[in-house]
Amino acid sequence: MTFREACKTDIEQIQLVRNSVKENTLSNPALITDADCLEFMTKRGKGWVCEIDEKIVGFSIADLVENNVWALFVMPGYDKRGIGRKLHEMMLEWYFNQTLESVWLETDPGTRAERFYRKSGWTEVSVHEKRGIKFEMTFNNWNKTMKHRTE
Repeated sequence: MTFREACKTDIEQIQLVRNSVKENTLSNPALITDADCLEFMTKRGKGWVCEIDEKIVGFSIADLVENNVWALFVMPGYDKRGIGRKLHEMMLEWYFNQTLESVWLETDPGTRAERFYRKSGWTEVSVHEKRGIKFEMTFNNWNKTMKHRTE
């Protein structure tokens, strides 16, 4: 299992992972283009991938422009291996080294993702009927979460 920064040549496999998930699915996969991925990974923020046997099985992307988690997904069948946790930690460690601004994300209610974010120290800030639950992570909360994890 290898974790590294995402690059342009990873986009095809990133799209495969994004479109393979069973929760938080896109209503129209064409809404997220390869150009969108490249912009978020290189101009707006940064991305990371997890590879197993040269196949990308998970990825995360943080957006510094809107201060949000643009994506964090693990391919079905590769869950419960710590991939999401590691991608999450790498992404937020980088994010909070760039800015002290709080970061937010949205996810569907009643999903494993919702439980993951709650367990990871995110705070629910609102619920939107059409967009799901909005969570926030502050710099101080991130530091407390990481300190607790290392103790």
